[in-house]
Amino acid sequence: MQFALRQSVRMLIALVLVTLFIVPADLRAQSHVVSPADLRKSVADASQTRQQNLETVRQFLSSPTAEKALKSANMDPQQVTTAVSSLNDQDLSKLASRASQAQKDFAAGSLSDRDLILIILAIAVLVLLIVALR
Repeated sequence: MQFALRQSVRMLIALVLVTLFIVPADLRAQSHVVSPADLRKSVADASQTRQQNLETVRQFLSSPTAEKALKSANMDPQQVTTAVSSLNDQDLSKLASRASQAQKDFAAGSLSDRDLILIILAIAVLVLLIVALR
């Protein structure tokens, strides 16, 4: 009886070893839908986009016209600029797009100083509201 048990165990071990060597390693390995390199690239791209958006909004809010408008509305320009960092990527992207468009329109002469000041104040209020509601 012991002989049959030993023989069965030996056969089982042999089958496991044969299976391990016959099945290719890439089939045994866990396959990922997204490769680590693609994931790192995606994270780096998202980080770079966020930095560009932050810079766009900060430049817009740090212009002399913006600082003057914020001070006239009794808002602290430093507080607004600091609050921009806490926005999520989606809100920051929208805000950067609007700030960029406002700068282009102002440079092209499509906006008056008054219009630009109203846009700056609206962006500042939006930033402070988003941060306050979180």
